[in-house]
Amino acid sequence: MLDLFLIVLAILVFTITLLILVIPAKFGPFVYQLIANLEVKIYGLHQSSIDIGEMNISLLQNNSPEKPTIVMLHGFSSDKIVWSRFARFFTKHYNVIIPDFAGHGDTGFDKSWDYSCPAQAERIAKLIDKLKLDKVHLVGNSMGGFITAHFAKMYPERTLSITLIDPAGIISPQFSDVDKMLAQHKNPFDVNNRTEFDALYAMTMVKPPWYPAFVFTAIAEQYQQRNSASMHILAGFYGKDMLDSSLDDINAPTLLLWGEEDQIIHVESVKVWQAGIKNIQVKIWPNVGHMPMLEIPKKSATQCLKFLSNLTVN
Repeated sequence: MLDLFLIVLAILVFTITLLILVIPAKFGPFVYQLIANLEVKIYGLHQSSIDIGEMNISLLQNNSPEKPTIVMLHGFSSDKIVWSRFARFFTKHYNVIIPDFAGHGDTGFDKSWDYSCPAQAERIAKLIDKLKLDKVHLVGNSMGGFITAHFAKMYPERTLSITLIDPAGIISPQFSDVDKMLAQHKNPFDVNNRTEFDALYAMTMVKPPWYPAFVFTAIAEQYQQRNSASMHILAGFYGKDMLDSSLDDINAPTLLLWGEEDQIIHVESVKVWQAGIKNIQVKIWPNVGHMPMLEIPKKSATQCLKFLSNLTVN
């Protein structure tokens, strides 16, 4: 019996190795999606799709409408999966909603769609309408933070609180590494080869999650395949509908989280948000980059949960 087990194991290892070597472009995405789907299920989430009229929005949710709702919004060129390790700490006490924005993930891309932040915020309002939800907490990273802030301005009566994680949306007092590149007419988001992808990925986090090399190769190739759509989306929101002069319109309780080593948006941006929003709390982590919810999911989730708990107590 043991011999048979060893033979089957050897065949399995050989088959996987062969797949990795011969067809990594197909096997890598399969393994990545398999890992992502397993994590989602383990964390109590499931995938669904909601028709809001203009499009079908893909989302993850734990389907607990009797609990307070928290909506998690990803950044540019990302998708809903980046929240799963963060979201697992919320599913016990919250109704968790994690959508793919228009142009991202499984929601898909259409050139005719409006990719401005106000338009994306309006779609989130339509989504929670379809889910028959009233008031929500929102958490947004980067572009998702930009959209979260617009939502709080546009729908104050529906916004219980907002948590902004390294958000875009204001002019930083100091250039980040990405700002410096853009000033030299070098767009790091315009990724056409593996070298450019590696350079961009290195700027997102100090200690990113580990993936096997063949899976990481597949991620890089998929990013390159979406490049044309990504550039169209970026043109739709970058530098537009900025919030510098209207931050004081945001009255919702606000938590601002930032990775001190953020190379995408400089940590000095914190000062602008602090000066503009009256009811704001701030936490900055050393040795953390642009995506704390992915780089330090437990620490960032704990900080957010503490903030939300204090709102409930008060």
